[in-house]
Amino acid sequence: MEEAKQAVQATKSLAHQIATALQQEIVQGALSVEARLPSEAEIAQRFGVSQPTVREALKILAAKKLVRSKRGPNGGVFVNAPSLTAASQMLQEMTTWFVGLGVFGLTEIVEARLFLGRTCVQLAAERATAEDLESIEATLEAFERDDISDEEFCRLDVAFHHAIAQATGNNELRFIMLVVNDSLIPATNMISFRFRERGRVVSLHADILEALRARDAAAAIAAFEELIAYQSSVYEKALSARQGDAPQRHEA
Repeated sequence: MEEAKQAVQATKSLAHQIATALQQEIVQGALSVEARLPSEAEIAQRFGVSQPTVREALKILAAKKLVRSKRGPNGGVFVNAPSLTAASQMLQEMTTWFVGLGVFGLTEIVEARLFLGRTCVQLAAERATAEDLESIEATLEAFERDDISDEEFCRLDVAFHHAIAQATGNNELRFIMLVVNDSLIPATNMISFRFRERGRVVSLHADILEALRARDAAAAIAAFEELIAYQSSVYEKALSARQGDAPQRHEA
């Protein structure tokens, strides 16, 4: 890194400015994966700040999963390898918050899931390997147990759609679907699980898998659309019940 002192603006906290500067170097590749950052003293000298300020900046980067600390003779602060899962978790927390606050409405949720889900099942039908299909089938088989809690049922639902996203062979799409599935499915499930028919959900999942095995993209999309339509109707019933107009409840 450049050793000359760099000016920092007084309009933001010094720690955040330093964290931003280091983050840009990581993102741009100036600091490579697994590279050890200079010492706190060296960074402090570079930016003309105190070591406690540098320490605070490194905490900000650690919270973003960009760096990690290692103790011992060969220790220090190192650049983390990029992780789709870690990045999606941060976005998932924000998305879940938006859903909970009503920033994302039912219509928007359904539209987003339909648009992205159609693409996923189409690509999965074209590209899924035997291993991909086995992963999707494994989540479906787990649904068959009678002792599954509502939380486990939701987790398996998410895992099913993650496995389909994995089968697309597109890491960027997989990353997007990690955010979508991890946030939207549990958020809507918290409201609608009491009105859902588990057998219906499992049956529609099985239809999707059957179409993927047959490499029939049109059938896979149709089955997925039917699944989303059913889940939307259940969600609407749950919202209606919340508003005091409770419909007849289905047994899980």
